[in-house]
Amino acid sequence: MPIRPAPASDSGADLTACEFFAGGGLAGLGLHLGGAGFRTVLANDIDTAKARAFRANHPETPLIHDDVWAVTPDQVPGAPDLCWASSPCQDVSLAGARGGLKAQRSGAFWGFWKLMQGLDAEGRAPRLIVLENVVGLLTSGEGQDFAAVCGAMVEAGYTVGALELDAELWLPQSRPRLFIIAMRGVEGPRLKGPALPFHSPRLTAAWARLPAPLKANWAWWRLETPPRRNLDLAAVLEPDVPCFDEAEAQTLLAMLSPLHRARLEAIQASGERRVGAAFRRVRTKDGRKLQRLELRFDGLAGCLRTPSGGSSRQYVVIVESGRVALRRLTGREAARLMGVDEAYRLPASESAALKLMGDAVAVPVVAALTRGLFLPALTDSAEAAA
Repeated sequence: MPIRPAPASDSGADLTACEFFAGGGLAGLGLHLGGAGFRTVLANDIDTAKARAFRANHPETPLIHDDVWAVTPDQVPGAPDLCWASSPCQDVSLAGARGGLKAQRSGAFWGFWKLMQGLDAEGRAPRLIVLENVVGLLTSGEGQDFAAVCGAMVEAGYTVGALELDAELWLPQSRPRLFIIAMRGVEGPRLKGPALPFHSPRLTAAWARLPAPLKANWAWWRLETPPRRNLDLAAVLEPDVPCFDEAEAQTLLAMLSPLHRARLEAIQASGERRVGAAFRRVRTKDGRKLQRLELRFDGLAGCLRTPSGGSSRQYVVIVESGRVALRRLTGREAARLMGVDEAYRLPASESAALKLMGDAVAVPVVAALTRGLFLPALTDSAEAAA
């Protein structure tokens, strides 16, 4: 099959990107920057519901709805400047079974990497490769998974580095994620050594465990800290969403630990109106597993997750005049917590919308990487070459 040319576009974006494990295409939204960033020329995802959402919101972008292992180089148009991979995180998540990259789902990264090797063999390898994943990848497999990913990139001639970015710097959601960024033939902004907030102690510790040849090809990428966030959870909530009845609310509140109950009672006693978030979690005490409702009133939602079970559903807690009301977070609210605008078309099912957002990457985080790291690397390098 002949290699397809990159689709023409009037967006003004000359740089091209491919988005793998694309979900609903949120990484592409952050890369695009209203036409001044990247133009997504190909996307791929295996999930049928996510593919449907992607097509609904990005009808102009070619999408391969298939396993990444089945994607071949001749399906990739031209020579993309950047390839993005938000590969599945279940097997490397701190909350999962920790099967590592050898496990079936997270092992999909190697399907993506096989495709990158195929492009390289044809002289069409991207200058930038980005892998986004949970921070558990730093310690998965006793650090061997992180080393394996970095090693594959270095072996292919890339300089590699990583950043840990928490969406709470841009959005009212606590969502730390790891971004492994590899560059070849271009120079991105870098520091002489690690620096907070984006080089966390756990990232620095993972780097310290890397073999010497990988450290020799490591870069401490530089990214400016954004201005102070002025958005809180209450600002993204929809009005007039029905709350639980008294019986259901009391069933949930009965799961509070003494510490969380005391916090809630103190807020009730103050008479203030406060809006918070809550998760149901399973905790172990005296050898017994207990369901606990855990609250936070710091203006942030907890990290959005897929609603595969009741414990993954996030709740909104509203305290007003001493009374407590609870309800579930809606799909539209979840989309706002990911930085998605109101024009984005969500699935009709609330569960499907929450799953789509819970598996996604926060748009402003990708936009910050694009402005502060990707575009300077590609455009400054091009100007220097000229």
